[in-house]
Amino acid sequence: MIADQHVGPEVGVAVRFFDAHCDTIAKVLAGTHDFNTGSGTGQVSLPGLREAGSCAQIFACFVLEKWHPKGARTTANRIIRAIVRMVQSSDGNMEVIRSAPQLARVCGDGSIGAIIAMEGADPLEGCAEALRDFWELGVRSLILAWGDNPFSGTAFGRNTPLTAEGRKLVSLAEDLHVMIDVSHLSDRAFADVKDISRAPFIASHSNCRALCASPRNLSDAMIRQLANRGGVMGINLYSGFLDPEFLRLHDQPLRARILASGTATSERRALALQLASFTRPTLDWVARHVLHAVNVGGEDCIGIGGDLDGIMSLPVGVDSVSDYPKIVDCLGKVGLSAMQIEKVCYRNFMRAFSAILPGKASEEET
Repeated sequence: MIADQHVGPEVGVAVRFFDAHCDTIAKVLAGTHDFNTGSGTGQVSLPGLREAGSCAQIFACFVLEKWHPKGARTTANRIIRAIVRMVQSSDGNMEVIRSAPQLARVCGDGSIGAIIAMEGADPLEGCAEALRDFWELGVRSLILAWGDNPFSGTAFGRNTPLTAEGRKLVSLAEDLHVMIDVSHLSDRAFADVKDISRAPFIASHSNCRALCASPRNLSDAMIRQLANRGGVMGINLYSGFLDPEFLRLHDQPLRARILASGTATSERRALALQLASFTRPTLDWVARHVLHAVNVGGEDCIGIGGDLDGIMSLPVGVDSVSDYPKIVDCLGKVGLSAMQIEKVCYRNFMRAFSAILPGKASEEET
């Protein structure tokens, strides 16, 4: 069955989507979302991916050791296996991507590739070598830390650099052909990854700090360094990382309370719902971040990393992955060419992952 493809600003140009981050499996496991039918609270579903014309979606396994002090590794194993089962139940519409030729094939035949990512290396329980076991399970992308951990400091943490074990983890990930992802990392840890890595790396769901000054976003210098290494940053659709006014008025006052160690889970949920109630920015902010990234790092450094099902506020008009074709229209209106839009929507992340994943796809395929 061939996925829909959306026509860009030049007639006859088919645009597909490679989204570099979503947290959908958490809602599936919570029982609030049926991925195959799209019913429930989830923003990413099989029908939605097909409607958008997606060719690849990265699904994050997110486990913090402080929430699972005696079972982070076991919990991550359970989540990853759940992602695999979810994909296998798609009646052949999707498959888990483990190699570059496989990624090229699914995006060429109209099916959808699912890439498994680890959002934070807490499940490794402080030991870089444990990544080998997760590689066997299918993990092909790795954010070293979400909150400060034995491998790295983070954007909302103490701005510490990579630890010795973190440096070891970067090298092992490259040896295993696992993509290194610097979203969430501290500026000092980003610099370490840039200095010690040998291959392209990505920032799967981070925006431009020059436009919206959240520490989760990348500075212009970081964007250039990422681009110079052949990497890609994925525009995050969270309102607080797009719009500086939303960041100042809503995100910053509430984030500290949400992340505070003493905040109860029920209060976190209430604060997140409060964020969702505020006026959403326009979709134009996505185009502004894309244009800024293109101007700073070039048209090959920018993609989409929506962070769907992990955020509580998105731009007006984007409520699920099925709304992604609106991004095509938005980018066309600000003057991007058809090829530039294709690069943003899927080609740039296709290229980066094809360079990292095991095996080699032919130039024609990527």
